[in-house]
Amino acid sequence: MKKTLSGMMCAVFALATSLTTSLTSVVAHAAPDGAAALAIVQKNNCLGCHAVKTQVVGPAYQAVAKKYKNDPSAPDKLFTKVRNGGAGVWSEIPMPPNPNISDADLHTVIDWILAGAKS
Repeated sequence: MKKTLSGMMCAVFALATSLTTSLTSVVAHAAPDGAAALAIVQKNNCLGCHAVKTQVVGPAYQAVAKKYKNDPSAPDKLFTKVRNGGAGVWSEIPMPPNPNISDADLHTVIDWILAGAKS
């Protein structure tokens, strides 16, 4: 009886762990909040150089989404690019660094952009 009960407890624990992992994955891949992302880009003056659908000084957010659509390293690349600034990917006009945007806000914006920048 002890072995059977122990085996059942292990199976229940494994199932609970699997469900928790699955739920975490679903939550992690939830659609980004477009209104929150837009509020962040407005607050941080990103719209001075970018727009959702059209190129301004920098590329349109939807063009960025299209360019990086199948690139699994895109979130990290874009995080580094926005945080540190740079030039040469879209044009020679440099994007200034953005050290004051919080990591959480930057991740929200990048997730929204890579999801197609829908409002």
